[in-house]
Amino acid sequence: MNARAYVAEALGTALLLVVGLGSGIMAQQLAGGNVALALLANTLATGAGLLVLITVFAPLSGAHLNPAVSLVMARCGQLPWRQLLPYVACQLAGALAGVLLTHAMFDLPLLQVAQHARTGWSQWLSEAVATAGLLLVIFGAMRHAGERIPLLVALYIVAAYWFTASSAFANPAITLARCLSDTFAGIRPQDVSGYVLAQLAGALLGGSLGSWLFATPPVRQAATAAVSDLAG
Repeated sequence: MNARAYVAEALGTALLLVVGLGSGIMAQQLAGGNVALALLANTLATGAGLLVLITVFAPLSGAHLNPAVSLVMARCGQLPWRQLLPYVACQLAGALAGVLLTHAMFDLPLLQVAQHARTGWSQWLSEAVATAGLLLVIFGAMRHAGERIPLLVALYIVAAYWFTASSAFANPAITLARCLSDTFAGIRPQDVSGYVLAQLAGALLGGSLGSWLFATPPVRQAATAAVSDLAG
C-alpha cells in the first residue's frame, strides 16, 4: 500500500506540473501577447487538471501533491511522520520529472534557468495567504464536505490565481520545479526561497487555524480515508 501511495504522489505531482506549466506555455504561444488571456487559460487548465488528479489519486495517497500539505497533515496526525519524508521526496521528484516532460513535449531545451522575477513583500504575503487559505479549505472540506474536496480545492486554486499578486503557486515542490523553466510560469532561482518560506508559514498558520476551527473529527471520506488507511 505504501509503494502505491508514493508512486501516486510522484505521478500526481508530475502531472500537476505538466498541466500547470504546459498550459502556461501553450497559453503564452496562443494569446498573442495578451497576458490576462494567457493567465485565464492557464488558470482554467490548472483547475480542471487539479480536480481530476485529486479525484483519481486521493484513494491511493490522499493526493497531497504538495509538501506543505503533507507537513500539515503529519503535524495534525493525518499522515504518519515516518511517511512525511518519502512523500516529500516523491513530490519533488515528480515535479522535476514534470518539468522535463513538459519541455520535451514543447520541443524546448530540457534544462533551463528561469528569468521571471517574483520577489518582494507583496509576493511573499500573497503566497502565505494562498497557502493558508488552501489548508483552511482542505480542513473545512474534510469536516463538512469530504466527497467534494477535489472540487473545492480546485475552485479555490482557480480563484487564488486571480486574487493574489503571485498567482498562487502555494506549493514548494511546484515552486522549486518552476525555477528550472524559463517560461510563462517560471520563477528565478533566487526568488524561490522567499516563496517557499512564505508557503510553509502560510500552511502552518492555515493548518493550525483549520484544525482548531473544525475541531470535530473530520468526515472519513476522500483524501482523509486514504491517509488513515496508510496509518493502519
